[in-house]
Amino acid sequence: MSYIQKQLPEFLYDKRDIVRLIIFTSLFALVFINIYSPFGADRWFDVTELEFLTYSSLVILTGVLVVVISRVVMYYVCRKHTLLIWQYLVWIFAEIGLMALFYAIFQKAVLKDPRYFLDLFELSAKNTALVLLLPYSVMWLYFSWRDKKNEIERLAGLQAFSDNTRDMIPFYDEKSVLKFSIKKENLLYLESTENYVSICYLNKGKVSKYLLRDTMKRMEENFAGSDIIRCHRSYIVNFDKVKVIRKDRDGLRLELDTPSVPDIPVSKTYIENVMHAFTN
Repeated sequence: MSYIQKQLPEFLYDKRDIVRLIIFTSLFALVFINIYSPFGADRWFDVTELEFLTYSSLVILTGVLVVVISRVVMYYVCRKHTLLIWQYLVWIFAEIGLMALFYAIFQKAVLKDPRYFLDLFELSAKNTALVLLLPYSVMWLYFSWRDKKNEIERLAGLQAFSDNTRDMIPFYDEKSVLKFSIKKENLLYLESTENYVSICYLNKGKVSKYLLRDTMKRMEENFAGSDIIRCHRSYIVNFDKVKVIRKDRDGLRLELDTPSVPDIPVSKTYIENVMHAFTN
């Protein structure tokens, strides 16, 4: 499988990282337009440098609203559907096109630029690509580096913990701080809740939950090779607790050995995981 066919990393649609991306892109765009003066920005108004900074900042931030709206839509789409990297790249070029269209219309309708609209759109697209692609690339590299760094620290902590504790599963938060540990026999399943993971477990015979700030992706990586498997975008299940695999109109369902626990759905993406665990 090529890289662009892979699933989009979760840090690219994490709510807080989206906010960071928008802020960084806005600041970069403000610096870019006031230093490079694309779109003929230095000829927009016959004003002082300070006044130009104010006017150009308002215009560029209005254009960045395209990015804000786009990322909000992406956040909600990714909560329900799996986005692949190639689809994310198409999404970015759509953002560039919409933002370029805004600036071309602004130059033609507001600034009365005499050039042809298609020429204005082409020029705007080139400059908008610089405004967006540079900060996007920088933030992608930063998020990826931070994600790998946290994962290395987490794995080191897991190894150190497992060397000293038997049959206990440690759970670390996104900052690699140990927050919760439980015997494997008491773990039922994990459920994604926005930027949190809800750990469902048995406590003195009763079903309890513990909320941990982390992502399902990191949880899945932590349990790789074990029989605690991901079966759905929102669920990871302790397969030792599964007593029935049932197929109905809505797809596969996993029935656990605890009566009060709801059936766990299996999505098409993770059927192979479930069947591999079943055959083993």
